[in-house]
Amino acid sequence: MNCNRVVCFDLEMCCWNKNGVGTTGEIIEIGLAEIALDEGKIVKRAQYYVKPEQDEVSLFCAELTGITPRKLEKQGRPLAQVVQSMIKNFGSTNKVYAAWGRDDLILKQECEAKGIEPPIHEFINLATLYRIQHRMKERRIGHKEAQESAGIEWEGRQHSGYVDSYNLARLALSML
Repeated sequence: MNCNRVVCFDLEMCCWNKNGVGTTGEIIEIGLAEIALDEGKIVKRAQYYVKPEQDEVSLFCAELTGITPRKLEKQGRPLAQVVQSMIKNFGSTNKVYAAWGRDDLILKQECEAKGIEPPIHEFINLATLYRIQHRMKERRIGHKEAQESAGIEWEGRQHSGYVDSYNLARLALSML
């Protein structure tokens, strides 16, 4: 296991907002940013669009994420192919993955439902680590708020897996 390398990742999923209640469905984007702790920098980034098999991208989802049905039709690939690309380009059992929240479980559940071997074996929930480091017993904090409270300005459009994973990698470098 290479504990010097951490792959920060973020998922975007089909989403709907009806009467103020949000729900999510299949993964439509995986953003990744790998950090080298010994160098203190981001060394690799990637963005993969995933074609949903059953869900559709709602207008709400397209406005929130910037991912349109047309973009997925042109650039999306089946989740199995995306997972293979992740393993090829970022490693699997030899890397530690990190996300803000439990994106690892979401990915694992969808992989298992589709008969795909989940690519993540070692995982760090950076939201939990942040709460522990800052002695936040009762209060939850979002990724963007945590990053800005750490004095790291947010870059880019929020709710893009590519942008969110990059920003998470920048925050992770200050935490790990």
